[in-house]
Amino acid sequence: MANLKQIRKHIASVQNTEKITKAMKMVAVSKLRKSQKAVVETRPYVNELINVIEHLIAKAEGSRHPMLRNPEVRKNAVLIVVSGDKGLCGAYNHNIVKSARRFIDEHKGQYENLKLIFLGRKAHEAMQRTEGVEKEWISDAWTKKPDALALEISRRLCDDFVEGKVDEVFILYTVFKSAIAQRVVLDGLLPLQSIIQNTDADGHALVTDEEKERLSETSYIYEPSNHEILDMLLPRVVGIHVQRSLLESLASENGARMTAMDSASKNAFEMIGRLTLQFNHARQAAITTELNEVVSGAEAL
Repeated sequence: MANLKQIRKHIASVQNTEKITKAMKMVAVSKLRKSQKAVVETRPYVNELINVIEHLIAKAEGSRHPMLRNPEVRKNAVLIVVSGDKGLCGAYNHNIVKSARRFIDEHKGQYENLKLIFLGRKAHEAMQRTEGVEKEWISDAWTKKPDALALEISRRLCDDFVEGKVDEVFILYTVFKSAIAQRVVLDGLLPLQSIIQNTDADGHALVTDEEKERLSETSYIYEPSNHEILDMLLPRVVGIHVQRSLLESLASENGARMTAMDSASKNAFEMIGRLTLQFNHARQAAITTELNEVVSGAEAL
């Protein structure tokens, strides 16, 4: 049995760990409230924007827009992998890396060039030795605001798509369901038909058949023109979808970290109880041994 000094040091160590995990949980709770609010406020805007795009695309005038090209042969693809920069958030980063590797295994032979863009250090570190794909890590991704980062990425991808450098773009991120439930999702960003066919956080189509029918029966007058509005809205719908993915991932990470730190705090509390019991047993055994020695010495005299 460990001596009393070792057990006492072990208890103090676990108590310090418990203080850290409790503090990290409180920080995650505070961040989760803000990120959850941002996610809830963004979802309706994304859905309505896609509804408008769907109505514009349905018009013959907008179908000739370069952003609406739908390449028959898709040789060059990009996968954006959204993960966290930090750990201690349960299986959040592991699930993203696992899904990214599955995507590579399933699609690597389908494209001549497959490029991974990492938003988050953890996924980059886990997959930096992956062979057969081009890799790019945006190291300062999470130091920027989600809207600025989404605008930067979407502009570059849209330009590459129009110029024919990229034929297909996907984004892999985690949808926030609740603090204890997150779901890894693979969405298509380009061609734009991929966004329209995507689903929301609850698995429902972003543009339902009823909405399509309602929009088709509604007459709109666009100013200055259908084409000029598409010039402005089509890159924005890609950017807002990237921004939504970043917000969903941020909320999911905070929720996963809060849950993980809460579980760690509970485990630390239980361990302190077991160590305290062990310490009491060891101390009682030491006292009993000393009493036996005193009694034996008295009897010998």
